[in-house]
Amino acid sequence: MTPVNRISGRAYPLGRDNIDTDVIIAADHLKTTTRSGLGKYAFAPIRAEPGNVFDDPEFANAPILIAGANFGCGSSREHAAWAMDDMGIRAVIAPGFSDIFSSNAYKNGLVTVVLPAADVASLMHLAEHAPVTIDLADMTVTAGNEQFAFTLDPFRRASLMSGLDEIGLTLKSEAAIKAYEERVGV
Repeated sequence: MTPVNRISGRAYPLGRDNIDTDVIIAADHLKTTTRSGLGKYAFAPIRAEPGNVFDDPEFANAPILIAGANFGCGSSREHAAWAMDDMGIRAVIAPGFSDIFSSNAYKNGLVTVVLPAADVASLMHLAEHAPVTIDLADMTVTAGNEQFAFTLDPFRRASLMSGLDEIGLTLKSEAAIKAYEERVGV
């Protein structure tokens, strides 16, 4: 996993509530175990709408998505985080996330920032014309002259900032694991 300390750039001002995992990536694209190539299918139902934010050249390759409440609801699919990562999204800002999506996002290095709905609404307007910066060290989101504070589970924050997923965290203890295995005869 790549360390994440700061994410800056344009942000897709989507703002819709209840974007479920079927919208993020349809079930017929879940047959793969590879993470690459899924970005072209991400948000297909929204991309089919004329004038959608994902096809607006002003927001092309935006690393941040601003969404409404209950983002990532629906069935558990790690492919949703994979598809968003493949299309270049590194963080999502919303008033709330489904627990399963939030967990899958974290495990794949995708930052989820929870802000109050009023702050998300302000950020939506700011993002239409200003770049957005998410700073994990300061735990702030900045756009234009506005700054919003957020909280993040300290363990998840440290893991994201150091670029260590569950496998990476385990490998940090490889010498201790090997010593234990030798001691007990495994």
